Amino acid sequence: MVIPVPEAESNATYYDRLYRGDVKVPKQPIHIQPWGLDLDQPDYDMDSEDETLLIRLNRKMEIRPLQFETMVDRLEKATTHQLVSLSEAKLLLNEDDFLLQSVYDYWVRKRRTPPLTPRVKQERRDGSTNGDAYVAFRRRTEKMQTRKNRKNDEASYEKMLRLRREFSRTVSILEMIKRREKSKRELLHLTLEEVERR
Repeated sequence: MVIPVPEAESNATYYDRLYRGDVKVPKQPIHIQPWGLDLDQPDYDMDSEDETLLIRLNRKMEIRPLQFETMVDRLEKATTHQLVSLSEAKLLLNEDDFLLQSVYDYWVRKRRTPPLTPRVKQERRDGSTNGDAYVAFRRRTEKMQTRKNRKNDEASYEKMLRLRREFSRTVSILEMIKRREKSKRELLHLTLEEVERR
């Protein structure tokens, strides 16, 4: 049995017909988009009720879907346990009064149910434990027993410096004792020489 292998051939006219040589090299091959906070997309997504409100609002003034989503998203993120008041919403959103009032009233009506954007439940800041099984990122209540490692912290560093200072002082004292003993021995030799000469 023979495995058929196609023959290799070079056909420059066929290549030139497929790939024309009129390529223009760009001045800047890599395009970098500036990173800005204004380009962030809101977490809130519109639904069919929002679209009907948007159609009703667009009869009186121009409002884009992204602008509406951003407004609702800011109201959602500013709300903690109590809803944001209208005066706080005016400070939060710099929009036309009619538009702000309409979106705020709609958001308050829709917000009577749980939050519109999903949030991760976290433990309360006061550290009180609750029995809610859906709380994420709990603090550990019991201290885990870990192996004690030597820590290179400031206190141990100061102890090591003190120990080094004491060792260097000990070495200098020993050198001084050695010199003293040498001079004592020399004095003894000199004294013996003097006695023998007398």
